[in-house]
Amino acid sequence: MFLSVFDMFKVGIGPSSSHTMGPMVAAARFLATLRASPFHPRGLRASLHGSLAFTGIGHATDRATILGLAGFEPENYDPDRAAAALAEIEATRRISPPGLPDLAFDPAKDLGFDFGPALPGHANGMILKATDAEGDVILEETYYSIGGGFVLTAAELAEAGGAKSRVRADVPWPFETAAEMLDMAHRSGLSIAQMKRQNELKFRSGAELDRGLARIWEVMNACISRGMKGEGILPGGLKVRRRAKGIHDALIAERGLNLVAPHTINDWMSLYAMAVNEENAAGGQVVTAPTNGAAGVVPAVIRYWLDHVPGASAARAGDFLLTAAAIGGLCKHNASISGAECGCQAEVGSAAAMAAAGLAAVLGGTPEQVENAAEIALEHHLGMTCDPVKGLVQVPCIERNGLGAIKAVSAASLSLRGDGKHLVSLDACIETMRQTGRDMHEKYKETSLGGLAVNVPNC
Repeated sequence: MFLSVFDMFKVGIGPSSSHTMGPMVAAARFLATLRASPFHPRGLRASLHGSLAFTGIGHATDRATILGLAGFEPENYDPDRAAAALAEIEATRRISPPGLPDLAFDPAKDLGFDFGPALPGHANGMILKATDAEGDVILEETYYSIGGGFVLTAAELAEAGGAKSRVRADVPWPFETAAEMLDMAHRSGLSIAQMKRQNELKFRSGAELDRGLARIWEVMNACISRGMKGEGILPGGLKVRRRAKGIHDALIAERGLNLVAPHTINDWMSLYAMAVNEENAAGGQVVTAPTNGAAGVVPAVIRYWLDHVPGASAARAGDFLLTAAAIGGLCKHNASISGAECGCQAEVGSAAAMAAAGLAAVLGGTPEQVENAAEIALEHHLGMTCDPVKGLVQVPCIERNGLGAIKAVSAASLSLRGDGKHLVSLDACIETMRQTGRDMHEKYKETSLGGLAVNVPNC
């Protein structure tokens, strides 16, 4: 099994990888199909289904879909240019995709929210259509945003046998389970990061890989720094105020007064994670890790390691990311990283497992200790629901990333105190997550119809 580190860690925009980035990517794919078709379109339509409808406004799914149809993509998103494009589309009721003629598109009429049952393939479904001069549909495609910014057409989803990751096995170390990963590490004498690196080198040069990894950490770290400076109220109507700057200022002041208590290190970890997720909630640039809703955990643990652990070196951040991606790939391939499929256990739980594994690796852990760290972190997120208040990735998501980072560091520390032998395997834990997600009531899976979302006033 192979899923690239650059599939797990993608530069994009907030607030949601499955509800914002995914629809934008789907729209870009639809435009590419339309350009290659023999049809002469005159208009576009879109409908959002399932979780994309229920939490679509809160996750800016409507904006992302429109901007995607206008040619915007997450990787190089420009917020100022996007705002101007949205205003023009609203005023003219026309959209201008690159490589296509101006097309009729009235956001009030041509973008629909279907609050009925989800489409059959996945909770996050959308249908895009092109119409002729008479308004008849000449091209239609169904897309599913399956988590982490990954998008499949209905045909691709059926071919894959569900939302499991489409993978390439033509790599030196094609492990599909943690047990296979540990067996290959034992036989080869390689670390998990070294095996992952060799797999990546089948598709890119060493220099390209290192540049890509460096950029991933650069974007993550820049997001932390921006978040620790940001002030004001987050958009969406909940009036949630940004807290990272205040926490950061207080921690710096306490350090100067020599008032630091041992448990204060937890506040630093929470700070780094909350800074990222406040940026995400504000629609800023983040890295899926493995999703936007869980984007703060991995960078928070890397920043904790670099800032607070003696001997840490940014030169090894690539090994951290490679190890984390290997664990994230197992979670995605054998269960899910989508809150709409398996609840928040699949998002923050998977992120904590990835971060714990990465930290254990750079602290010198054996492959067995790394696997144990991932299992501990994931095990203690099992059953966590996804219940965002008002469909916004703010409550409980921002603080939840902070606690996920703390759990990840604790899991890595516990694993390094042992020899890697433990009762519950990572594979068993991932399978438990899959089964729990399957049995979880739909209202607890990113619909804002249960949990905190109905017990906290939406104002």
